[in-house]
Amino acid sequence: MVTDIRLESREGGTVRWRMTLDNTQFAAGDVGVLEAVSRTGTRIEVPVLAVIVEDGDVWHVVEKPLAGGTDVIGRVTR
Repeated sequence: MVTDIRLESREGGTVRWRMTLDNTQFAAGDVGVLEAVSRTGTRIEVPVLAVIVEDGDVWHVVEKPLAGGTDVIGRVTR
């Protein structure tokens, strides 16, 4: 589940966000995908561009954040 969302950077037309989850298998340097289902039943895939660990928190860097409280399933691809 998404527990925190913060703005990572805003450069030109590109915005990146950081999200923490209540449980994750991602580690620093990993990339992958977070999968969720919207309230309407639509399946959503959000690419994880990077993972940063700061002060024990694992931050998943994405271009499109999911709402706080959203249940997700993560898949590490590299």
